[in-house]
Amino acid sequence: MMTAARSADSGLATPGELDRYPYAEAPGTDRGAAWDTAEPDLGRVGRRTAGSRGRGLHGQLVQQLGQMIVSGDLGADRPLVPEEIGQRFEVSRTVVRESLRVLEAKGLVSARPNVGTRVRPVSDWNLLDPDIIEWRAYGPQRDDQRRELSELRWTIEPLAARLAAGHGREDVQQRLTDMVEIMGHALGQGDALTFARADNEYHSLLIQVAGNRMLEHLSGIVSAALQVSGGPVTGCERPNETSLAHHARIVDALAGGDGAAAEAAMRQLLTVHPEVERVVPAPREH
Repeated sequence: MMTAARSADSGLATPGELDRYPYAEAPGTDRGAAWDTAEPDLGRVGRRTAGSRGRGLHGQLVQQLGQMIVSGDLGADRPLVPEEIGQRFEVSRTVVRESLRVLEAKGLVSARPNVGTRVRPVSDWNLLDPDIIEWRAYGPQRDDQRRELSELRWTIEPLAARLAAGHGREDVQQRLTDMVEIMGHALGQGDALTFARADNEYHSLLIQVAGNRMLEHLSGIVSAALQVSGGPVTGCERPNETSLAHHARIVDALAGGDGAAAEAAMRQLLTVHPEVERVVPAPREH
């Protein structure tokens, strides 16, 4: 998934460049002139990167506009004129229309008769949407996003580990064991990418096997959290022997049906680094 943090390699404009987009503020404004003041290459960004990303013009436009909105370059209640967008990014009306529909489903924009399409306030955004999580994690709200993700993981994953201990499916148990073995091999080879992929599947599978469909619905949040870096970090984000040992300890607890041990091991995994302990307080004793 393309982010503003990686835009230099892909040709995407960074948030600092995007804030030079002067949107028209009133019906009488010369909208074409407003778009023309931005850098010439920005209008061709979707077309230039679509082939390498495999997402097509629609996906690229969603990504670009989403980053602009989340970064604050397009503030709340600012008009989004489809004709301007189409001209600026050199895409068809259909691409613009479908992209705005996606953004509307995420709560980022709203379309009303006689009013047009406008950016909605943050309070209306679907902050659990994986795309919005990523856009926030690489934008001006990065510190808040990573702190909130750490806190949310502390709420979700220890509970999921406890519940998963009551679901002794051999196939799932074997798959979790396989993921630990893959992480161990990747750690020995210095292969951070393979480690991260196995780690992602490990945590997603653990939530899915907990037997709680509401928790399962939140598995995408954990996946998104594991894909962003920086800020408060957990053991998963810095592969090492200690992190690997905690993953293995969770699997052992699940195999033994020990929910309390699984929960405790997950809490230890999520607080391997002191940065997290300052973010998430220890659970209260009752």
